[in-house]
Amino acid sequence: MPRTLSASDMVTPGSPGPPPTEPTDGEQAGQPLLDGAPSSASLDTLIQHLVPTTDYYPEKAYIFTFLLSARLFIEPRELLARVCHLCIEQQQLDQPVLDKARVRKFGPKLLQLLAEWTETFPRDFQEESTIGHLKDVMGRIAPCDEAYRKRMHQVLQALHQKLATQGQGPEGLLGADKPISYRTKPPASIHRELLGVCSDPYTLAQQLTHVELERLRHIGPEEFVQAFVNKDPLASTKPCFSDKTNNLEAYVKWFNRLCYLVATEICMPAKKKQRAQVVEFFIDVARECFNIGNFNSLMAIISGMNMSPVSRLKKTWAKVKTAKFFILEHQMDPTGNFCNYRTALRGAAHRSLTAHSSREKIVIPFFSLLIKDIYFLNEGCANRLPNGHVNFEKFLELAKQVGEFITWKQVECPFEQDPSITHYLHTAPIFSEDGLYLASYESESPENQTEKERWKSLRSSILGKT
Repeated sequence: MPRTLSASDMVTPGSPGPPPTEPTDGEQAGQPLLDGAPSSASLDTLIQHLVPTTDYYPEKAYIFTFLLSARLFIEPRELLARVCHLCIEQQQLDQPVLDKARVRKFGPKLLQLLAEWTETFPRDFQEESTIGHLKDVMGRIAPCDEAYRKRMHQVLQALHQKLATQGQGPEGLLGADKPISYRTKPPASIHRELLGVCSDPYTLAQQLTHVELERLRHIGPEEFVQAFVNKDPLASTKPCFSDKTNNLEAYVKWFNRLCYLVATEICMPAKKKQRAQVVEFFIDVARECFNIGNFNSLMAIISGMNMSPVSRLKKTWAKVKTAKFFILEHQMDPTGNFCNYRTALRGAAHRSLTAHSSREKIVIPFFSLLIKDIYFLNEGCANRLPNGHVNFEKFLELAKQVGEFITWKQVECPFEQDPSITHYLHTAPIFSEDGLYLASYESESPENQTEKERWKSLRSSILGKT
């Protein structure tokens, strides 16, 4: 896969620039940000900058940055069609007799661009029409060198393998997000407590990290943009395309499931001593997740313990040593736009860059906050400037954030998987919100009128009791 962008990639000089284009009114042709790319320009100018020539090839950083954010304004299949058309037109590939010397200079660069595009954004090529564009433009240069045909075959083969692999992931992961959600305690025949499956906090933190990295691996960089695609006011009135964010949505569902699983495991035991034991266990698991760099599981555990049906269990919490929990809560405090967490995340990111072992490379961000950050970056990218130009400088900011995420998601999990634990995490029955409240009230009786009325209503609707 093309290497992930770093800060140095953003300013590394590249090959000679593309054919000059006349700047339109107001186009910033001043200080270039990437290999001559202006800080803002018309969409046409930026597309031209993507197109290779006999003596020009765009920087890797530009390719990733533009392909990532351009979909806010143009569908990937339409962008590919325009790139192919420009290549055919500029290199005169529609002529009956080709200039073979010219094509031999241009062909490898075209192949390289298509290889990088299909490798980094394979889902852009799910439609047959996009494959048709690839085959058409390559078919025009193939007669000049048999090596081009072989290379294109390799590119298409790698693309099909990637799409097949990604096609296997989402369905399985989404399916795992559909366990039965109980409003009452599940039958004893199918219920097992987590502590009976795994009683070591560090082991569970490792297995949670396994699940997180497996799910992250399936999320494509384009999903962060496509999740927020709006209509381009200067284009048609139709949205750019339908949602293609299954993996991202599955990951958010996993976070919610883990929250409810934690709350379920705490509310399930009948005795407060057992409940307190489960709470302390999850506090230790959360601490180990923090040490590993798994901030998403950490926040899910804290969120689960802060759910009202759990936090109201005063007699249970009275038996818990809460000092460690308060420290973790402080780390994930939303005050100051999660200032403490962002400091910890920067520390984990720095550790990853200087890592001497695979364990030190792990960085799993609190995903909901990452999505929020990227949403605001998308807003900046999607808004055209007053003169109608695209703000490429904002493209760069978004690419830096998403590029960092790509680095983190590619880390191989260093911990050996325990199938019995991961299976439990994916399939163990969980309470619905009503089920959590009912279990909580049965464990520790309602304390005020509001709780008493809610308990009465739940007993009536769920248990048929008055």
